[in-house]
Amino acid sequence: MAGIYIHIPFCKQACYYCDFHFSTSLKKKDELINALVRELVLRKNEFKNTTVETIYFGGGTPSLLSNTELQFLMDSVYKHYSVIDKPEITLEANPDDLTKDRIIELSQSVINRLSIGIQSFFEHDLKLMNRAHNVEEAKACLEEATKHFDNISLDLIYGIPGVTNEQWLKNIETALSYNVSHISSYALTVEPKTALASFIEKGVIDDVDDEQAHQQFHLLKDKLDEVGFVHYELSNFGKEGYFSKNNSAYWQGKSYIGIGPSAHSFNGKQRGWNVRNNSKYIKAIQQNMLPIEIETLTKTDRYNEYIMTGLRTIWGVSFAKVEKDFGIVFKDYLIEQSDVFINQHLLYIDGEHLRVTKQGQFLSDGIASELFKINIS
Repeated sequence: MAGIYIHIPFCKQACYYCDFHFSTSLKKKDELINALVRELVLRKNEFKNTTVETIYFGGGTPSLLSNTELQFLMDSVYKHYSVIDKPEITLEANPDDLTKDRIIELSQSVINRLSIGIQSFFEHDLKLMNRAHNVEEAKACLEEATKHFDNISLDLIYGIPGVTNEQWLKNIETALSYNVSHISSYALTVEPKTALASFIEKGVIDDVDDEQAHQQFHLLKDKLDEVGFVHYELSNFGKEGYFSKNNSAYWQGKSYIGIGPSAHSFNGKQRGWNVRNNSKYIKAIQQNMLPIEIETLTKTDRYNEYIMTGLRTIWGVSFAKVEKDFGIVFKDYLIEQSDVFINQHLLYIDGEHLRVTKQGQFLSDGIASELFKINIS
């Protein structure tokens, strides 16, 4: 099984913290959509013997596309790829796009899962991040969307400067009041060359407090644990039966094709990424050329990636898989390197699996980097 990710590189306005590829100009939207369809055709042989189980419209802001445009893309997927009977088809959406009529329209389309970028239920936070929606729109879209969609995920950001732990708990409680089945939550990260980084450097906005972010992560985990959500990946919480199949495939090392400018692809042995420029992407595709850079992963690269993704999830890292896929040298190295973190109660061995403890979850990426192997081909 595999997945297709389609990147829609357009937004109404730029969020201050975002370093994803997007444009606030829609002038090239029609050309871009035609190029996406063409890329799907050009790359169909990559999945010639593979069945697609997830299709994900990410961005950018995919909810800027009309149902007709979304269907145009989906028609190309179904024409050129083998798709399971009931695939998970996710649309990332912003609350300001999700009017009552638009939600009803989407519910009548092929989309069966919404991922809504709420981020916060406080106006101060939304303005600080330069989000395009307000709190009223966030609440109204959730009120309506839950009437028409069973599978809804919403995004929340913690560690926002000035947000107290009490306010953060209020955010979580508000989200839960809509009975959504999935929550993705991320620490506010200051990426280089973003407006947020500039504002912090100039003192316009306070810097992110890592300790407070750590506290808010555990408040989130404890609260969602209480109400039956499963913390199945570092940033993702779902009710049973509602884990993101698309994201789970990434963490479990399944193949996926990334369509569109800046989109990434992975086939188990190679990683590729498209050019991060709309005009260059469109021009190349119009000439039937794939504007993609490809890296062939060494055994060490693949081991390191497995450690990174495995420790982020409830499934952990399988010693048996490490030995089978990479060899006994890698398994012995993993056992040796993990010992210090086991003694610090950040990792533990559960049968044939290495997992992070509750205390170690927030630190899992850093721990994984310490377990990386180097200088082995």
